[in-house]
Amino acid sequence: MEIVLGKYGGFCFGVKRAIQLAFEKGERHDGSIYTLGPIIHNPQVVEKLDSLGVREVSDLDEVANPSESAVIIRSHGVGPQVYDRALAMGVAVEDATCPYVKRIHSIVTDLVAQEYQVLIVGEPDHPEVVAIKAYAGEHGVVVEHPSDLESIKLARKTGVVAQTTQSQEKLQQIVSALLAKRNSEVRIFNTICDATDVRQKEAVEIASGSDVVLVIGGRKSGNTNRLAEICIGIQPDTYHIETVAELQTEWFRGKQRVGITAGASTPDYLISEVIEVLQRISRENSGKT
Repeated sequence: MEIVLGKYGGFCFGVKRAIQLAFEKGERHDGSIYTLGPIIHNPQVVEKLDSLGVREVSDLDEVANPSESAVIIRSHGVGPQVYDRALAMGVAVEDATCPYVKRIHSIVTDLVAQEYQVLIVGEPDHPEVVAIKAYAGEHGVVVEHPSDLESIKLARKTGVVAQTTQSQEKLQQIVSALLAKRNSEVRIFNTICDATDVRQKEAVEIASGSDVVLVIGGRKSGNTNRLAEICIGIQPDTYHIETVAELQTEWFRGKQRVGITAGASTPDYLISEVIEVLQRISRENSGKT
């Protein structure tokens, strides 16, 4: 059984940077360390950090002894109100916001200053989108599907940005629907991360040439879920798993080629564990023939 691992699976630049910061802080034990929300959408990594004393909180009010504590802002970023609140509380801030996300914040801030309505292509409840909308304030509207535009009163001047982990196809669909509705001024910023685009294109290749596909990553990870959606659309025998414990031998019976991709918040060791089990399954199946 051939095992094909995508070259672009696993931690992206922004996630790797955030994780490194969190583990460094945890290993130093410099006072109380918190992350505002899970540092990444991977429960295994969050558990490891917790064992080092890096605690997850959902709100700054949960931080004990603020003046002696530090809060890590995850790669998804937060709105400006959070920085203001941390400053008022005296909480030290370690900012691990992905630079690509920071760029969106800057674009949105400029658009608002120029009195543009801001359409944010993304998932309304995703923390990255929530933060982006916070910079847009009352000028921001989240659009997840082209049909959402039907219920939105569009302004004369509109700017479009996208969640970094959105698909190019979704952005294009929404932009096309927007342009079809109006002839006024529209500014479009393709803010989808290059790593996301490359990973999704590779997922298409992997799914197209495999008998079964494994997508490894947290179930709350937006970019991992999108990889799974892409692969399922091409190869129905696609399985989204978080850990090796979910593998089932029957998935691979009679299969000649297994393709593997992974989300941007999936650590290498989880991918390696899956490959090790697949190699064992392959050896066992070979011994039966």
